[in-house]
Amino acid sequence: MKTLQKGDKVPEFSAKDQDGREVHWSDYRGKKVIVFFYPRASTPGCTAEACNLRDHYETFIERGYALLGVSADPQKKQLNFKEKYNLPFPLVADEDLTVIKTFGVWGPKKFMGKEFDGIHRTTFVMDENGVVTEVISKVNTKAHADQLL
Repeated sequence: MKTLQKGDKVPEFSAKDQDGREVHWSDYRGKKVIVFFYPRASTPGCTAEACNLRDHYETFIERGYALLGVSADPQKKQLNFKEKYNLPFPLVADEDLTVIKTFGVWGPKKFMGKEFDGIHRTTFVMDENGVVTEVISKVNTKAHADQLL
């Protein structure tokens, strides 16, 4: 599986958000978009990252960006995460890995000496034409907004 790179056009996809609503990539046509992939809702690193983006959300909006979070968590877990931390952006419940594989962020990982397949924490920035303008694979969860802004 190939990870999308700077200059690649994001292919069309659809998935459900935390409320069960269909999210289509075409819904974002004409908008600048930041899509951030995180391993698991409500874990310390993912919470730090999502809350850091939440705390700078108004700045992203002022600069014309829409935000979209994606993990393989079920819809209910995504909803709980969004509500508990008052996250103002949609969270995709990508249980079948459609979006995750579209962006190419699924693969082998190591954690505490164990190897397994999972989501590589990665953020993509796209322009109004759906073309990737930046890929951040070394995400600073506590200062991710600073990396983006």
